[in-house]
Amino acid sequence: MSRRPVNPSRRYGDAGGGAALFSLSKSRSPPLLSIVLTVLGVLLIVAFFHSGSGSGLKNLVSRVEGDFSCTLEVLRAIPILKKTYGGGIHKVLHVGPDSCSVVANLLKEEETEAWGVEPYDIEDADANCKRLVRNGIVRVADIKFPLPYRPKSFPLVIVSDALDYLSPRYLNKTLPDLARVSADGVVVFTGFPGQRKAKAADVSKYGRAAKLRSSTWWSTYFVQTSLEENEEAAKKFSGAAEKSSYTPNCQIFHLRSYR
Repeated sequence: MSRRPVNPSRRYGDAGGGAALFSLSKSRSPPLLSIVLTVLGVLLIVAFFHSGSGSGLKNLVSRVEGDFSCTLEVLRAIPILKKTYGGGIHKVLHVGPDSCSVVANLLKEEETEAWGVEPYDIEDADANCKRLVRNGIVRVADIKFPLPYRPKSFPLVIVSDALDYLSPRYLNKTLPDLARVSADGVVVFTGFPGQRKAKAADVSKYGRAAKLRSSTWWSTYFVQTSLEENEEAAKKFSGAAEKSSYTPNCQIFHLRSYR
């Protein structure tokens, strides 16, 4: 969805001589000033593309369109997760929409094994994603049912966006199952309330619009389902994020695995 560019004639067309005055004043602007403004504009654009972790543009577009993706946030957070979990990041299961992109990026990390679970249809996926599925690295599976993995199969499980589309009935089954297949912990990336607009496309693809819950709701839910928050990991993550000047655009929760 693209936004229409503003038509300057609309702003001044109803003002009569205002348009001519604007045109005249613009024509008298010193050439040097125009050159300086152009150079500054180019520098700002270059700085924008090189800021962050390479996903700044995508993040900006997502926020503008009201459809922010926490899967993009996982990609930004990988260096911070490595500092938090150390060896745990060397074998990871990612669960959520666009899992192929997360897995593909994790596989670029040195000595890292990565698998993924894509909960939704991938008919529109690119050739690289379909190759990962064909090779069994990424599975297409309904996460409302138990995952086909043994207990503690992965040191670390990362889930993004997927839980936002589950009703409490299925959430009560899915999140404990993620804790079951993890050995060292589960990291949950979820949106802030009000961060995303409900779209008809969401309902058609995911079965329901996203339900973005507050941190208080999640903390209460974790207690009710006997899922323990990992305060030590949360502190490490927060400290590493501060040193790296990283500010999360999603809520991030660190949970302990079932013992």
